[in-house]
Amino acid sequence: MNELSNFTKELKLSLESNSLIRLILSSPDNKTGNLNKITVRTIEIKNKSALSFLFTYKNKTITKNLNIEESISFIAELFGKSFTDCVLFTTENDFSFRRTKKGKILFKKLKPAHAGCDFSMEHNFKKTKIIKVENNIYLERLAVVKNGRVSDGMSGKFKQINRFIETIGELIEGSELIKQDSMNIVDMGSGKGYLTFAVYDFLINELKKNVSVTGIELREDLVEKCTKIAFECSFENLKFVQGSIESQTVSNCDILIALHACDTATDDAIYKGITSDSEIIVVSPCCHKQIRKQLHITGELKEITKHGILEERMAEMVTDTMRGLILEAYGYKTKIFEYISDEHTHKNLMISAVKTTNKIDKDEILKRLTALKKTFGIEKFYLEELMKSNL
Repeated sequence: MNELSNFTKELKLSLESNSLIRLILSSPDNKTGNLNKITVRTIEIKNKSALSFLFTYKNKTITKNLNIEESISFIAELFGKSFTDCVLFTTENDFSFRRTKKGKILFKKLKPAHAGCDFSMEHNFKKTKIIKVENNIYLERLAVVKNGRVSDGMSGKFKQINRFIETIGELIEGSELIKQDSMNIVDMGSGKGYLTFAVYDFLINELKKNVSVTGIELREDLVEKCTKIAFECSFENLKFVQGSIESQTVSNCDILIALHACDTATDDAIYKGITSDSEIIVVSPCCHKQIRKQLHITGELKEITKHGILEERMAEMVTDTMRGLILEAYGYKTKIFEYISDEHTHKNLMISAVKTTNKIDKDEILKRLTALKKTFGIEKFYLEELMKSNL
C-alpha cells in the first residue's frame, strides 16, 4: 500500500532526525473493544533510544517498550489493521493520517502544534512517574516511608500515590497544559496531604514545571501539620489553608483536584472547577446521599432497590453519570474509571475531565440528563442547580 509506505517514511524520518514528539493511534476498528488509543513517545533505556507504547484501555493503561526497528513495523501494522486515525507530532511539522473503510489512507501535513516546546526524553511521564522513597521528607513525616523503605502496611497507600501521579501525568499530556511551563493547582479536601505533596514533588522536581499548589482542608490540625512539612521540604509554592470546599473562592486554576469529598462536596468542587475555567478537573466521589434519597424507580428496575447494597451502588452510578454529563455539557472530555484496585482502597472511582475545543451540543447533552433524571425519579440534582445559578 503506497500510502502506508508514506506513513512509514515520515515516521522513520522523524526518528532519524530526533524530531518525534509523540504519535497517537486512535479510532480503533473494533468499536466494541476495550482498547481506545495508543500513545507512543521516545525514551532512553540504558543509553539507547527506544519507543514507549502507552495502551489506553477503558479501565486501565499498560506500557510496553520496544526498540526502534521493531517499533516501526509494529506501528505500521497497528495503523494498517487496528486503528483508522494516526497523528504524528514532530518539532518541524505534524502529520495526520486517516485510513478509510476502503483502505485508502488520507494524508495531511500540518503546522507543528508543539513548536518551541521542550520535549526531551526526560519529560517522559511513564519514566518519571514514580515518587522516590529515598530522602523523601514528606513521605517520612506522613509515615509512608521509614528509613528509605515503604513502611509496613503502607504499600497500598504508596501504590495509590503513584497511580494518581501517573493519572495526572497522562491528563496533562492530553491537555493544553502540556504547552505551559506554569500551572496553578488547587486540591480541595487535601486531608493528610499524601497526594498534594506528591503532585507538587512530581511537577516541580520531575517535570521541571513552575507550579503553585494549594491544599484546602477543613481540619485545622492537618493544615498545621502539612504546612510544617512543606516548610521542612522547602516546597516554597505549596501552601495549605483551612476551609470547606463550599466556602472557597477559586480562580485562575489550571488543575482542580477533589478526592473523597463526601456527597455534594464533590459537586461543589466540580462546580468551582468549571466556573474557574480549569483545564483539568479530577474528582474521586465519596457517598451519594443526595441522589439516593430521591431514587424513585418503577417497573422492572424497582427490583434492584429492594436490596440496600444494590440501591447504594445504583445511586453511585446514577450520580456519577449525571456528573459526567454536566462536565461534557460544559466543554470537557470526561472519563469515569477505577484508578486503583479494590485491594488498596474501596474509594477507587475517579472522574477525570479535560477541557476540549471540540464543538459541544450543550442542549442535547442536558436533554439526556433530564431523561436520565426522569427514569430514576430524580427531581433535583445539586450540581445541575449550581450550574443554573451561575447563568
